[in-house]
Amino acid sequence: MIDYVFGPFQYSFMVRALVVSVLVGVMCPVLGAYVITRGRAFMGDALAHSVLPAMVAAFLLGVSPFVAAVPAGVAIALLMGSVARRTGISEDTSIGILFAGLFALGLVMLSKATNVTVNIEDLLLGQVLGVSRTDVLVSLLLTGVVLAGLYAFHRQLVYTTFDPVGAAVSGIRTGIIEYVLLALLALVIVIGIQAAGIVLVMAMLITPAATGYLIARRFVGVMLIGALIGAVSAVSGLYLSFHADLPSGPAMALVATAFFGVAAVGKRRWRSARREEGATEELAA
Repeated sequence: MIDYVFGPFQYSFMVRALVVSVLVGVMCPVLGAYVITRGRAFMGDALAHSVLPAMVAAFLLGVSPFVAAVPAGVAIALLMGSVARRTGISEDTSIGILFAGLFALGLVMLSKATNVTVNIEDLLLGQVLGVSRTDVLVSLLLTGVVLAGLYAFHRQLVYTTFDPVGAAVSGIRTGIIEYVLLALLALVIVIGIQAAGIVLVMAMLITPAATGYLIARRFVGVMLIGALIGAVSAVSGLYLSFHADLPSGPAMALVATAFFGVAAVGKRRWRSARREEGATEELAA
């Protein structure tokens, strides 16, 4: 049992994977709490797919995907917010257009990439076991930036999330706060793509936060519980990836989904018990 738990970490690549997995497991649900409360789940999925051209370009140039994905992710996030404001079309429509167009561009670039081998499975499903020391350092740096941004703008983000009209009346520049959230979301997604991949980063962003939403009564509680569940899901998925020879992203997503399933069933039974208790008290009265 001790070898099962600690044995994998005799390898340096597992230590690097553990650090990145914990960062992903914590940061994705923290931002995810804002995303699900604002009803922006589709935005996270669209951003993850839209950075594909930048990542392919980085591979073609022989540099780390971070070099292209970080600025591209932030730029695309800001563009998604700007298109809806400037064109008058709905936000979901503008996101869908950019999502489909940029993801298609990335696939075309992949099909024409003859001078370099790009593993599409690693891009789509994640391969946290392959992260380098530089990737770990960049992930730590981006996590620090995200935490600093959340600390600086937490009050404004919460205010605009629950009462955007009141926030605007009170003098908060809601448009700028919206762009701040989009930029932070882009950074978190870039971190998460390493572990969960483009397709499944959505699961780590939304599912642990949604589980926290079922359990907690306050917004900060949603963030904290989501971060805890996300970290446990990421580390558990890492063990499954190592011992059962499974892709890291799907393994993490399955564990997170299992937590959500347990919380959803428990929530339903708790509500049923409360209704039965209420009915019993009425009959007794």
